[in-house]
Amino acid sequence: MTDANLTELQGLLEHITYFDEDTGFASIKVKVPGQKELMPCVGNLVRPTPGEIIAMKGVWTNHEKYGRQFRIVTCETKTPASVYGMQKYLGSGLIKGIGPVMAKRIVGKFGRKTLEIIENETERLKEVPGIGAGRIAMIRKAWAEQKEIRTVMLFLQTHGVSVGFAAKIFKQYGADAIKIVRENPYRLAADIFGIGFITADRIAEKLGLPKESLVRAEAGVLYVLNQLADQGHVFAPEPLLLQEARNILGIDTDIVAAALETLTTARTIAVEPRDGATEPRAIYALPFYLAESQTAARLKALIAAPREARKIDTDKALAWVQEQLAITLAERQIEAVRTAVENKVMIITGGPGTGKTTIINAILKIYGAVRTKILLAAPTGRAAKKMAEATGWEARTIHRLLEFSPLKGGFQRHEHAPLDCDILIVDEASMIDILLMNHLLKAVPPRAAMILVGDVNQLPSVGPGNVLRDIIAAGVVPVVELREIFRQAKESSIIVNAHRINQGLLPVTETMPGALSDFYFIHQEDPEKVLATVLNMVKERIPKRFHLHAVNDIQVLSPMNRGVVGVTNLNAALREALNPGEGGVSRGGNTFRNRDKVMQIRNNYDKEVFNGDIGRIFHIDTEGQELKVHFDDRFVTYDFSELDEIVPAYAVTVHKSQGSEYPAVVIPLLTQHFMMLQRNLVYTAVTRGRKLVVVIGTKKALGIAVKNNKQQQRHSLLKERLLMPTAAR
Repeated sequence: MTDANLTELQGLLEHITYFDEDTGFASIKVKVPGQKELMPCVGNLVRPTPGEIIAMKGVWTNHEKYGRQFRIVTCETKTPASVYGMQKYLGSGLIKGIGPVMAKRIVGKFGRKTLEIIENETERLKEVPGIGAGRIAMIRKAWAEQKEIRTVMLFLQTHGVSVGFAAKIFKQYGADAIKIVRENPYRLAADIFGIGFITADRIAEKLGLPKESLVRAEAGVLYVLNQLADQGHVFAPEPLLLQEARNILGIDTDIVAAALETLTTARTIAVEPRDGATEPRAIYALPFYLAESQTAARLKALIAAPREARKIDTDKALAWVQEQLAITLAERQIEAVRTAVENKVMIITGGPGTGKTTIINAILKIYGAVRTKILLAAPTGRAAKKMAEATGWEARTIHRLLEFSPLKGGFQRHEHAPLDCDILIVDEASMIDILLMNHLLKAVPPRAAMILVGDVNQLPSVGPGNVLRDIIAAGVVPVVELREIFRQAKESSIIVNAHRINQGLLPVTETMPGALSDFYFIHQEDPEKVLATVLNMVKERIPKRFHLHAVNDIQVLSPMNRGVVGVTNLNAALREALNPGEGGVSRGGNTFRNRDKVMQIRNNYDKEVFNGDIGRIFHIDTEGQELKVHFDDRFVTYDFSELDEIVPAYAVTVHKSQGSEYPAVVIPLLTQHFMMLQRNLVYTAVTRGRKLVVVIGTKKALGIAVKNNKQQQRHSLLKERLLMPTAAR
């Protein structure tokens, strides 16, 4: 469509109805001179701000739901000229340090000269009550950044990147942002969280970088390795890597092979020959190669090192601890305690209700009596808290145990500054990926014993590797598997059904009429009706019947992100049901309101908040451009530019729920989730519920999942490395 066919429209941007920073799409209301009603306009905009003058070219359209609206094709923004416009512009949150109240004071003082004063005579802002030197410095810095950010945004938008990343790119590179992006756009994929190879490649194309360039092929290889790591693989077989890279890049295999050689020479990747003519070479991103080879070497060294803990008479200790705890241990539990006392490294695995916590308490009692130095840890904060509550001992996350410090550059506990302990007990070990296991083993002193406790039948770690399963398969350490469900646990339908699922049997879903159970199955085939049932269960039925809080106590778990009962749509529907209202702040396609339930989706060591942590928004400060979230034991503050680190969490994926327990879980399960219907996924989902589990869907979907015990094979050589003779490495 040519400019001649477009209608011109100019006015004051009065209100932003919706803005997605990821895509730049906005729905706005514009005050056009001579028109009584505000004009609805939609289209892609660069950081729209209420109060600015917007000159648009576009076409009038009729939307079936929203009626007549102006669809923007191109637009230019200008600073406001009127006093009203200036006040709205400054009070919109554009400048950190100026909110609606302060904007009114400033414009009241300087009138039409307001923006000129901020631009050229910032010190005069002291004439406004409430503005001191500190706030002037903040305003001056924010005003300068806004001008530069807009320049960066315009450049990036014309080169195919969404405007949502402009602030991050500016924060990373500052005034050099455009220069760096021009020189090597693939740096964005490595340096900026949320920007991947596809976006960087689109920018590179618009900048004229040749499709067959070696730098593009290198970036493509690393992208494929990272994609496979996101799927849990530690390495890529060479043919798979070559094929995937060729498909993505659209170039000859020869160029990809050349990129492999260059990356190997630069020690960005590692290439491992495999035994036998039929085994292709294993291609690793270097951190994963080091983590896997060092994990194997360190675990074998720990097993072989002499133990310095005080010698214990196991039979006497077993008799004593049962008397002390007033319990009678079952045969497998006795075996587990005996193995823990007599070995350097061991694994205890078993499902819910099989007595893992009883064994840990017995071990703690025995070693506590001989004044042994004991440390307890788990991969997540919630798992560590649960461990501490069950044992009465302090338990920390692995990251806190290893004293992670961003300022000092990583973990402060390692082989040169090991942990001070004789026994280390780690719960929820199935969640530990290859990178974290390597860091943990670095810090375990050779004299110490280590006990890994976990449920090997749960989903594997979110990160790469299948560490617990690989160690068990290698047979290098003793393993005690607990299978017996104890009497008290047998009273729980959740636990009984979890074990049935693990055995490939359908859960028992019938309950006595009028009787309360802790496990329910509600048959419903239509996705829209499943959604309606989920909403009714969470908002009305469960809170009333079981006296649970709809937001704090009930967690919806879905196998997938997409679809009517996928996480994305569930979150939108649940929030409107549980926390309706206007306002909030929009970032990355998400709108956050006060009191919203949210989840952290990446480890942030500066804030000490980690992937999977759930909290509730406590306060939104539009003037300071900050948002506070209340997690279990503390408040965490986010700058508005960091909001892509959190997502709504009324519903989360089953994978994200690992290591957590909730008073109640609601699980929609339909055949449209076919790709994700696996036994370990449903087993993991069911075992997240402490007091109540409600499954809503079809028995066909449940049956498919329970029968499907084919787990995706992760490319890992940990088992093989553990079985290699030590001298061979």
